[in-house]
Amino acid sequence: MMWVILYVCLFLSCNYIYVALMATSSTCKLQGHFTLNGMFQDGDLIIGGLFEIQTYLKVFPELSFRTEPKLPHCELFYMSSFQEALTMVFAISEINNDPNLLPNITLGYQIYDNCLRLGVAFRGATALVSGTEETISDLNCKGPPPVVGIIGDPGSTHSIAISSVLGLFRLPMISYYATCSCLSDRKKYPSFFRTIPSDAFQVRAMVQILKHFGWTWVGLIYSDNDYGINAAQSFHREMQQFGYCVAFSEILPNNNNPIDIQRIMGMIQSSTARVVVVFSPSSLLIPLMNEVVLQNITGRQWIASEAWVNSPVFRTPRFQPFLGGTMGIAIRRGEIEGLHDFLLCIHPNNDQRNDIVRIFWENIFGCSFENKGKGTDGEQIKKLCTGQEDLSTTNTPFTDVSGLRSSYNVYKAVYALAHALHDLMQCEEGRGPFSENRCGDITNLKPWQLVHYLQKVNFTTGFGDHVSFDKNGDALAIYDVLNWQPSADGSIKLHNVGVLNEGAEKGMPPQSVCSKSCPPGTRQATRKGLPLCCFDCLPCGDGEISNTTDSIECTTCPDEFWSNPDKDQCVPKEIEFLSYEDSLGISLTTASLLGTFICALVMIIFAHHRNTPIVRANNSELSFLLLLSLKLCFLCVLLFIGQPQLWTCQLRHAVFGISFVLCISSILVKTMVVIAVFKSSRPEGKGAMKWFGAAQQRCTVLVLTALQVVNCAVWLSTASPTPHENNQNTHSKIVYECAIGSVAGFSMLLGYIGLLAAVSLLLAFLSRNLPDNFNEAKFITFSMLIFCAVWIAFVPAYVSSPGKYAVAVEIFAILASSFGLLMAIFAPKCYIILLHPEKNTKKAIMRREVQNK
Repeated sequence: MMWVILYVCLFLSCNYIYVALMATSSTCKLQGHFTLNGMFQDGDLIIGGLFEIQTYLKVFPELSFRTEPKLPHCELFYMSSFQEALTMVFAISEINNDPNLLPNITLGYQIYDNCLRLGVAFRGATALVSGTEETISDLNCKGPPPVVGIIGDPGSTHSIAISSVLGLFRLPMISYYATCSCLSDRKKYPSFFRTIPSDAFQVRAMVQILKHFGWTWVGLIYSDNDYGINAAQSFHREMQQFGYCVAFSEILPNNNNPIDIQRIMGMIQSSTARVVVVFSPSSLLIPLMNEVVLQNITGRQWIASEAWVNSPVFRTPRFQPFLGGTMGIAIRRGEIEGLHDFLLCIHPNNDQRNDIVRIFWENIFGCSFENKGKGTDGEQIKKLCTGQEDLSTTNTPFTDVSGLRSSYNVYKAVYALAHALHDLMQCEEGRGPFSENRCGDITNLKPWQLVHYLQKVNFTTGFGDHVSFDKNGDALAIYDVLNWQPSADGSIKLHNVGVLNEGAEKGMPPQSVCSKSCPPGTRQATRKGLPLCCFDCLPCGDGEISNTTDSIECTTCPDEFWSNPDKDQCVPKEIEFLSYEDSLGISLTTASLLGTFICALVMIIFAHHRNTPIVRANNSELSFLLLLSLKLCFLCVLLFIGQPQLWTCQLRHAVFGISFVLCISSILVKTMVVIAVFKSSRPEGKGAMKWFGAAQQRCTVLVLTALQVVNCAVWLSTASPTPHENNQNTHSKIVYECAIGSVAGFSMLLGYIGLLAAVSLLLAFLSRNLPDNFNEAKFITFSMLIFCAVWIAFVPAYVSSPGKYAVAVEIFAILASSFGLLMAIFAPKCYIILLHPEKNTKKAIMRREVQNK
């Protein structure tokens, strides 16, 4: 309070000197100017404004009282506060364009930044009240005052100091954020009004909530300023009235003293109170909450005052485990139509009276209007501002109008002043409210006359909120009740769960105090001990929605629909199938075509060298048949990709089954031929080959393949695979797939392939040591091992893969086994044919056979 007394004395002294000068001379001269950042627009009547636009004072000059104080230096531009200032500009512009409100009167404004310091705020208030004209020659002081009223200051301490002086002259001051209950004293602050409720109601509302849930043992933490101290005093009185107890009461240090912070932390930990009420600006609370995180203090129910309940500082993933579930009392949220577009249209100019816009522009775009040349000492040189940068490309709190609270209060304050002026102008002479039934004169306005009309102002905003002031200048008490709930990204989201109004002060039952409503996408659910109006707002489950507030139940979406992320609308489910367009489908298609190309290339190589010993020795007819079947195996993959159709579903497994049987039966016959050739080379088995000549080989392959053809024909004719929309396994998607129709038919198809593969592997393994320069049995054994390993691994991978990935697993198994057979059987032969033709001779082969014998 010493600062308040000092500034009041200085102001009164200056005015005394000012009056003395006027008594001795017909002209008064302004003795000096305060250099303040602000915005200005001329008009018939000027409205003043004080805002906390730059919220941190890095360097504040020391006051020696021997020399004139140096100018302060403000930093850290606060985008939200600049939005509040621009909301005042928007409201004035809107009023000037309204033919029904203050017709033929143009309002102007003079806005100053208080830099979050009482000294700067008082300078701004003095400049607004005294005006900026160099000389005043009219001793009668006719005409309106320099400003008809002031919007602001947002701080309680600032408002106490400034309104103490303005009250002497009855100049109206309407604050949009000062909540100290002390400002309701009409004797001390006769011209002070506010569009935010007094802390007296906030405290009573908090205690009513505590009473309702039986929280009779709570802790209290408050800031060391007028706001916190007065709120704490009111809180103690209210708690005593209900017979409740405050377990501990701690003051937050203004200088972030670590010793004080540790003392408070020790009290929180040692106390048995699990509910902690905090009255403090967020800036003073940050050190304590950082310590809460460091010391892992959980299990506390925090109750937030309106000064920090909206603060984004604490709604990050870092604080979520400790502050999730916090309840708070918030300023009433409102909507202002057209504000967002207005904010995007501002641009800086060269008028020094609008320098705060240039400062804003430099901060939001990281540029500078001054060309400072080359940087020194490693300073980063900023780009030059053009003033034509596009605000729509930015994403800051300045353009966020989704949750207007303090800006909405500014809007109401400006309109309150405008309605008071309008009512003053509508006065009929002889029926006025002043002495001798006189009316006020807008051309010679007296501030105290405007205070009279402000006291009686009564209107409704475009958002539907009623605006009026009681006998103490306080606004109708109404708050939003907020609950901090975790969001999907780990941060904290604000959920508006109710409204607190003045009924809580009049002994209404707790059920009426907290008129909670559940937002769309949630449902009401009673839960014991829940600190939210007897019921919780639980989110709807997946596939459920609630389109209205206060839903008791969530509605399940139809089968082909799913809930959107907000759980308030059913949207068509995403269609999923293995497409040719997605990256997985492209990769598998490429592999299929690559395998087909390699098969064709090997066929060309074998056809060109068909008369060479290595091709003839490995049964060229069966080799060509095997290559043809492998090519079909690679090509059948294409039937598995794309949206399932009836014909693709019928063909995909049939072509796959027949192609692989043709392939495996060819390998089986090749193995049998190798064994027969070896036995015929021995005396006891000279007649073996006559029973397994070329005709018998073709017949065996044909019969073995025909059995699979019959199996597929029976399967397709009795229980054919068909396209199917599967929305059971993955509820949020519709998976297009082919239903196999008959499990028995599909099992017989795979089982038959497995049987032939097992027989081929067994025979190849038993004949792996037969003497041969190019032992075909060894290559067949290796190829069949790869084949069997792939399909054994296929079964668990296929069963555990969801949606289109199950089809991809089956395709991968087809490709892997086909490449395994192709590489293991034909790669060694192509290696000899192409790179070592000297080994592709009958002599080289016979030499090895002689050596083996």
